[in-house]
Amino acid sequence: MEKEEVLALVLEAVEEWNQQAEDEQRLEISPETRLLGRNSKLDSLGLVNLIVLVEEKIADRYGVHLTLADERAMSQERSPFRSVQSLAEYAHLLLTEKK
Repeated sequence: MEKEEVLALVLEAVEEWNQQAEDEQRLEISPETRLLGRNSKLDSLGLVNLIVLVEEKIADRYGVHLTLADERAMSQERSPFRSVQSLAEYAHLLLTEKK
């Protein structure tokens, strides 16, 4: 699995999340989209829901069950949840370690 494949999977999860979200909470479908912080449209529950969608898509596509919001993610100096790109990079890292 390539980084681009994982990024595409995260973008699919964003699209799916947008289908369930209110208009003002919908996210731009872009690697640069902020997921955490001042410029994010997500509240904490929205972020958790998006992370769960990504985990489900990873399990469906690769047959690997990951927990993205783990102690390792929370202890990083720069959160892996700050953008779509950083989330995809973190998911790719965990997938690579599991394989």
